[in-house]
Amino acid sequence: MLTRIALIPILLSPVTHANTESFSPSFPTQGDFGGVGLLQTPTARMAPEGEFSFNYMDNEEYRRWSISMQPFSWLEATLRYTDIRSRLYSNDASFSGEQTYKDKGLDIKARLWQESRLLPQVSAGLRDVMGTGLFDSEYIVSSKRYKNVDFTLGVAWGNMGQSGNVKNPFCEVSETWCQRDDGFSGGGGKFEFDSLFHGPAALFGGIEYQTPWQPLRLKLEYDGNDYSHEYAGEIKQHTPINLGLVYQPYDAIDMHLSYQRGNTLMWGITLHTNFNDPSLSLPKLLDPPIPTYQASEASSLDRVDWQGLSSDLASNAGWQNASIHGDGESVTLIGEQTKFRDQSQADQRAIMLTVNALPASVKQLRIIEQKQEMPLQETRVDLDSVRQVNSDLPLGQEQEVVMTHQSPAPVQETRRVAAEPPSWNFNIVPKLNQSIGGSENFYMYQVGLNANTDWYMTRHNWISSTLFVNLLNNYDKFNYKAPPPDGEALPRVRTWIREYVTSSDLLLNNLQLTHMDKYGDSWYAQAYGGYLEMMYAGVGTEVLYRPFKQSWALGADFNLVKQRDWENTLHLADYQIATGHVTAYWQPDFLDKVTAQVSVGRYLAGDYGATFNFAKKFDSGVSAGFFATFTNVSAEEYGEGSFTKGLYITIPFDLMLLKSTIDKGTISWVPLTRDGGQMLARKYSLYNQSSVASF
Repeated sequence: MLTRIALIPILLSPVTHANTESFSPSFPTQGDFGGVGLLQTPTARMAPEGEFSFNYMDNEEYRRWSISMQPFSWLEATLRYTDIRSRLYSNDASFSGEQTYKDKGLDIKARLWQESRLLPQVSAGLRDVMGTGLFDSEYIVSSKRYKNVDFTLGVAWGNMGQSGNVKNPFCEVSETWCQRDDGFSGGGGKFEFDSLFHGPAALFGGIEYQTPWQPLRLKLEYDGNDYSHEYAGEIKQHTPINLGLVYQPYDAIDMHLSYQRGNTLMWGITLHTNFNDPSLSLPKLLDPPIPTYQASEASSLDRVDWQGLSSDLASNAGWQNASIHGDGESVTLIGEQTKFRDQSQADQRAIMLTVNALPASVKQLRIIEQKQEMPLQETRVDLDSVRQVNSDLPLGQEQEVVMTHQSPAPVQETRRVAAEPPSWNFNIVPKLNQSIGGSENFYMYQVGLNANTDWYMTRHNWISSTLFVNLLNNYDKFNYKAPPPDGEALPRVRTWIREYVTSSDLLLNNLQLTHMDKYGDSWYAQAYGGYLEMMYAGVGTEVLYRPFKQSWALGADFNLVKQRDWENTLHLADYQIATGHVTAYWQPDFLDKVTAQVSVGRYLAGDYGATFNFAKKFDSGVSAGFFATFTNVSAEEYGEGSFTKGLYITIPFDLMLLKSTIDKGTISWVPLTRDGGQMLARKYSLYNQSSVASF
């Protein structure tokens, strides 16, 4: 996982929320559990779409780290770890040492309807869903604003409603609704349908007041939890009334202080930013200037400086390995965009460079974008419209550049510049492997450098390699032993990670031969073989059907691999498996910039199932997603966590750079390393390789 970029500089960016709205009553603040709320309880409010918050809250019994994300205006998701200071992770000191118990939880809140002049905003949510159940709750909450005061009233079940200050209305249906499990489901990770809206219920609410001094908010809360069933042990509540304040010294920082239960001080800090804010990106001062229009002096195509145009297209517009063809009224550029993730900027630069170089007799420019020598999209530009837009038009007359996108058509013009086939490239990038929330150690990591090299034998065949240099890691603390299920244990396909990571400070993680090409208008295929990843070697193939400009695609991969010997990763161990998946991709029209994937097939441990992956891309170029894998492996066989799941955030590097680049890094969270539901980490994905550069 590449992590050449950190979130903290983005969170502290001086341009974040640089407007008075960040201090207005309509801009909500985070609660103690993470997510928009008062103190211990949520409100019906939602943060602006794209909002990302990192929260740390601390009191005598609990420390909470959480990240809260607003992927849509109507949906909030929060991931949280709670450190229970009074409990050890296990009674086996040789396994987890003195580490205190860390409980992970996921919260979801959805807006049911928005506030109107007469009606409040109403939301419903689940707290600690699919966790161990220590803090699981369900709630319905309403909020109504009057000037600088925001009033909240809700009803909750479970932990938030432990005081039982009102009768559970579902008890009128059946007495079984009055009972609820104590709230510890062992391995966690399972959705406890039988507990929803069961057990005690309580009203909660409060007031949030925006003071005349904009950086300061005051909060008054009535808590529905009486703390009679807490995993931390006995917690006394002298009063259900909690008092707090939020102070915002800078646009991106909130500081929290509160006095709760009449006997406990809580403090915390929130760092927040908005991934939909394009101003997160630093100005590109090191980019070459966008060309301005200058009427060409060339009288014919034979008078064009084709080599100079090719050089300008590479240096100014980012079109590498470009070939240029032209006859009569049409010129075609074929190349790979390697500089600008905003396709419109790359097109604009290419258009201005070519219209300045070509004679007025050329009426059409065709730009064919490709990756790995595979044509992906053709952009056709009416050059006369470009000339008119950049000329003095009569008063009141408007003109737009006429441009269309289509599937690439064959090129028949005379070749003017031949693209030089790439021979090789090399780069060094930082690498971070990490595991968060393990019982042996809360955070395990490996930091190093990846030296990546590609040798191109032909346009569609190349050898790639990745040599990893270890700098620092603590995976020697990973003490996982396969759980003793009633039946046969799963093969250890990923839990040998400590042995791989600590086997050497120099690892050849990848060395493979790849063939990749496009067949027809919509078919892509690749075949590959070698050391495919750190743990597995073998051969494989992938086929993708992706119709042009359609919101869906369908692919399939098949791999025959053997486990690499962790004592000498150049050798192979005995374990062999055939693994592969059929994957459907969909970008639904009703969810802006969302890509959904469903992969069905066989995993490395021989288990069968499906992986669901959803990713949302924001206006800044940052994307965030989550995945979950469910297989025929039982929760008992799988072990703690019950099934494979994780979150990830992909960040464009040029957000923090003064020049444009298409490179990006991914920061992921996978709570536990287990053997069920594990995919082969293939180096290339045809879906990614066939995706056109887009902001």
